[in-house]
Amino acid sequence: MSGVYLHDIPLDTAWNALTGMLQQAGLWRVLGKEQVPLDEQATGRVLAEPVWAQISSPHYHASAMDGFALRAEDTTGAMPTSPMDLVLGGQAVYVDTGDPLPGWANAVVPIENIEPLNSGGQSIAMTRSPYALRLRAALTPWMHVRPMGEDIVATELVLPAGHMLRPVDLGAIAGAGFEQVMVSRKPKVGIIPTGTELVPVGTKVKAGDIIEYNSIVLAAQVRGWGGEPKRYPIVPDIYDRIAAQVRQAALENDLVLINAGSSAGSEDFSARIVEDLGELLFHGVAVRPGHPVIAGLIHETGTGKKTPVFGVPGYPVSCALTGEIFIQPLLNKWLGIPPIKAQEVEARITRKVASPAGDDDFVRVVLGRVGEELLAAPLTRGAGVITSLVRADGLMLLPRGTQGVEPGTKVKVRLYRSPQALEETIFCIGSHDMSLDLVAQELELKSRRLVSANVGSLGGLLAVRRNETHMAGTHLLDEETGEYNLSYITRYLPDTPVKLVTWVEREQGLIILPGNPKKITALQDLVRADVRFSNRQRGAGTRVLLDYHLKQAGLDSSQVQGYEQEEYTHLAVAAAVASGRADCGLGVTAAARALNLDFIPLYQERYDLCIPQLFFNSSLLAPVFDLMHSSDFKARVAAMPGYTVTRMGEVVL
Repeated sequence: MSGVYLHDIPLDTAWNALTGMLQQAGLWRVLGKEQVPLDEQATGRVLAEPVWAQISSPHYHASAMDGFALRAEDTTGAMPTSPMDLVLGGQAVYVDTGDPLPGWANAVVPIENIEPLNSGGQSIAMTRSPYALRLRAALTPWMHVRPMGEDIVATELVLPAGHMLRPVDLGAIAGAGFEQVMVSRKPKVGIIPTGTELVPVGTKVKAGDIIEYNSIVLAAQVRGWGGEPKRYPIVPDIYDRIAAQVRQAALENDLVLINAGSSAGSEDFSARIVEDLGELLFHGVAVRPGHPVIAGLIHETGTGKKTPVFGVPGYPVSCALTGEIFIQPLLNKWLGIPPIKAQEVEARITRKVASPAGDDDFVRVVLGRVGEELLAAPLTRGAGVITSLVRADGLMLLPRGTQGVEPGTKVKVRLYRSPQALEETIFCIGSHDMSLDLVAQELELKSRRLVSANVGSLGGLLAVRRNETHMAGTHLLDEETGEYNLSYITRYLPDTPVKLVTWVEREQGLIILPGNPKKITALQDLVRADVRFSNRQRGAGTRVLLDYHLKQAGLDSSQVQGYEQEEYTHLAVAAAVASGRADCGLGVTAAARALNLDFIPLYQERYDLCIPQLFFNSSLLAPVFDLMHSSDFKARVAAMPGYTVTRMGEVVL
């Protein structure tokens, strides 16, 4: 495909082409095998050959008790009212647990079940060598005996090829008579980060610098999937230097991953390099995120070695998902691991998701059970938002030809977490508050997990009405009464029994640049022609608060530059100011302080939690109420700038 770059092909077509290329190159197989010592370092390795038992376990008839070996037939008729005496030596022999039985014995009586006798037939203190034993119960053959082969019989299959070794497996293999084990060779994977703008972790960054961490993520993925990663130094966008590094990595590894430089930009050399050094299979796969994936083979003319290579997109989400879609299945094949079907659950999507019809669209979601239903809340879609992968509980696939899903649709989700973790998840959908991060940290220590979705106060109340959340943060000001939240609950939740609990009272004001270069002093400054404003989204309590005070001051929102520029959290507003996208924004004191910005206090407001009656006394939310009444937790929240907690935990409805 010489000269054809960034031409998307369907995912199944890409996989068929990839497997065909690897089969032709003799690389669609287990790469190799090696013998390793049977010790703890074998854990996690994949068996390259089946393990057939060399010996039985146990390989002799072994006593299962400390006691006396005997013939069961010699005890026939023994009863409490008619005891039977056996002479030690001729009719019984002492054995410890694990000792072999004499050839003539077929049972063991535990030491605590006999009465020791002297030569005169009188009871004596217990010793290992009494003259005789008195039994008051008969034994059956092989009672208290581990017969030969009870666990493993010589020649039987202990473990199949393709099995990933666990600690307990090592014991079974050792018991079967082995001191070494044959495992698949770990595939070596070279990872080359490219880009003049990249800087190593730990570098003091300046504008235009991008911290290079994709290679860390890829290397960790490779190691977790059984490979042996090697991270190469960052290579700037210079064709000859990248080509030289790729050639060297191809000699040293079984697979090469070139990170970044896979799109159609003028400095994206990966496709050219792959074609110049070997064979370019495809450049572009119709998946979202991750379009500009490259695949091919590097040919080494001197040795004839052929090394598969992938050009991995630079955006972190695309990079990580490319690893899951292409690299993990390939490593599984090379290790001999049978195809693994990911655990899936069915959940109801909480909001509309649009999807391009021509792509296989992978959507990250968080999951939680609200009442009887498992819900899936989509996360931020950006290919550069790696926190969406950190927070994700699973991956929803919208196949090519699907143009999105509507709220309430049942969808399949490939799990990243255990099903049990989903049952311990608390959904908090509504207004953003920075104190919820403290709650999330505390709940992790109490076998609970808090999942927040910042959709604004009104969005949170609507989520309560739709039975999609365990609680909703809200701070909606009633313009007529000056009261918070109550009138909105009456209006939007007339038929939904809820409790309203005061959480915090906090300071709202204008977040501004350090030193206040625009000399902003009050709300009236927002209509100045030289002031750019960063607003919250429609339905957010902060947006309602702003609109109320603009109206009170007789100010027209259409005159506010940036009024339509919407952010979903207080920290996002602060980031807009800190980055220069805005001169000011309305938010809480703590958000300004977090980014070292100045703050003009304007208003005090109450932030509440609206909790459906169904969950108010539930064990799931019990740790949240414990925090509300914890003096230590209250002190931590109160230490945040602009917060007071005097009414925390007060039920106002």
